[in-house]
Amino acid sequence: MKAIFISYNQAYGKEIAEILNFNGQRGFTQWNDVCGQGTADGEPHFGNHAWPTMNEAILTVVPDDKVASIMKDLRKKDSDTPELGIRAYVLPVEDSL
Repeated sequence: MKAIFISYNQAYGKEIAEILNFNGQRGFTQWNDVCGQGTADGEPHFGNHAWPTMNEAILTVVPDDKVASIMKDLRKKDSDTPELGIRAYVLPVEDSL
């Protein structure tokens, strides 16, 4: 199993969860109103008067065979609207409960 951590502009709304659902991945944990800024480019997302936008984040644990398809769909979404920004990281899951 793998964990996929996804951080994205809140303008995507439910679209990221829909990508998971489309790929047969039901379970996830979502955080709203997440602050941050990218390492290379893009505007900061701090939710204040200077930088008013915010991010959201999702953590989902998926079977190994779903990772490539989910990442492919996230990359497509990011390339369609690069100004919004999506970051996704795949991590090993060593144990779960």
